[in-house]
Amino acid sequence: MKKQIAYLVLAASLSLVPLTMTTGCAVTSGRESAKAYATDKKIATEIKTSMYSDPQVKGTEVVVNVLKGDVQLSGFVDTPEAKRRAEQIATSTPGVARVFNNIIVGTAPTPTGR
Repeated sequence: MKKQIAYLVLAASLSLVPLTMTTGCAVTSGRESAKAYATDKKIATEIKTSMYSDPQVKGTEVVVNVLKGDVQLSGFVDTPEAKRRAEQIATSTPGVARVFNNIIVGTAPTPTGR
């Protein structure tokens, strides 16, 4: 009897794993189709690749999120020029509808003479 209960609990637990692993995904929550999700992933990859190869933007410090062609940039860069360049890269990528540039320009410490 105890074995049957243990098997039942195990089976119930295992059947819930797929639900818990997919609840945060835009596809399963109905915000985006699988095709749109794949397109958004492609756009994000193209943007990140361009940022990695650009000498002005530190691609490792910029986060790119895409949903239905809308791109959100976030993270930190050293200069306002790098922030503008990141936005230019995102805007010029095919498939991008809008760009929300939430990148923060870090301030360099001022020399104190010590």
